[in-house]
Amino acid sequence: MARLLFILVLILDVIVILDILRSNKDMEKKVLWVVAVFFLPLLGPLLYYIIARESSK
Repeated sequence: MARLLFILVLILDVIVILDILRSNKDMEKKVLWVVAVFFLPLLGPLLYYIIARESSK
């Protein structure tokens, strides 16, 4: 069960990182968000979609 959860979190992180890299943000912001997602695997993607995606609208 833990292995499945790890794989799901890894897939989520990869999807979010690809979304960050495809965005039209400054390179510094992209790097900061990628670092946040890398070090906060569950909280990072959630924060990205709440904060960064909301501010781009």
